[in-house]
Amino acid sequence: MLILIGLSILHLATIILLLVATIDNAWWVTEGMSTDVWARWILQNGAWNYTDLPDLPSYPSDYLQAVQATSVLACIFSIIGIFVFIAQLFTLPKGQRFTISGIFQILACLFIMIAASIYTDRFHINDKGNYGHSYILAWIAFGLTFISSVVYFVLRKK
Repeated sequence: MLILIGLSILHLATIILLLVATIDNAWWVTEGMSTDVWARWILQNGAWNYTDLPDLPSYPSDYLQAVQATSVLACIFSIIGIFVFIAQLFTLPKGQRFTISGIFQILACLFIMIAASIYTDRFHINDKGNYGHSYILAWIAFGLTFISSVVYFVLRKK
């Protein structure tokens, strides 16, 4: 029972991290700018102003759309995974319980890894600045979703 509670907490933590990484505006930060996968905020006269992402060759829109889509898919699959986990506790016999939840988590893991990898490879290559906390949370969420998917597959056998 304690393992199931811990796994539930781990799964909820990964959902929260995935949502924050996808929604929050800090994938790339400088002193006067904060950028995420949706928009850019520029500091002017002490206030943060929303702007669209630049339409430059250094900011390819097809890769940006891939990052956006895979980030959202990671959130969706992880959220579906928690509902499937709860449903499987009450409907499936031992030995079959956590396979589907594990599959949803491994897909969420794969999608957030793809999003962060594309962002790392294609954006801000020659820019001065740093990766922000949302970017870091995306990689942490990758690790946690991988761990939870492995735990689901291990628990399937118990």
